[in-house]
Amino acid sequence: MSCESVLHQIEVALKTIIEIIDNLEEEDLQKRPTPKKHSIGELLEHIALICKADWHISKEATQEEMQSFYAEVSYKTLDSLKDGLLSNFYILKNNYLNLSEEELISQTTSYWGLTYTKYEWLLEILAHVYHHRGQLHAMLVHCYNKDPKILMFE
Repeated sequence: MSCESVLHQIEVALKTIIEIIDNLEEEDLQKRPTPKKHSIGELLEHIALICKADWHISKEATQEEMQSFYAEVSYKTLDSLKDGLLSNFYILKNNYLNLSEEELISQTTSYWGLTYTKYEWLLEILAHVYHHRGQLHAMLVHCYNKDPKILMFE
C-alpha cells in the first residue's frame, strides 16, 4: 500500500483548491447558489476540515466528539481557509506516514457504522476532497461565471 502516492494526490487537490481561493474575493465566500445549501465559504470551510476531521473519524471518534471538533474550528477568511487546508493536511500526512503496515490494514468503524481499514479511510479522504473540489469548481463556473482557469490535475 502506498500512502505516499495517495497523500500526494490529496496534496495536488488541495493545492488546486488554494489556487481557486486565490481567484476569489472575501465577498465571494457569502455567495450561496442554492438556498438552504452551503455557501462558497461554508463549502470551503468543510473542505478545509476534511483531512483532520476524517482522520478523527478513522480513529473511531464518536458523534459527540465530532460535533465538538466541528464547533471548535472556524475558517471565515480566504487566508484562514488556505492555512486550514494546509495545516490539516500536514496533520493527516504526518499521522499516516507514521502508521505501521499492521495499523494500515487494521479496521475501524465510524460512529455511523461504516467499517474500513485505515488505508481505505485514506482513499475515502482522497475521494471526499476531490468530490467537494468538483462541487466548488462547478458552483463558481456555472453559478457565478468565475472560471478559475487552472489545471485541476497534474
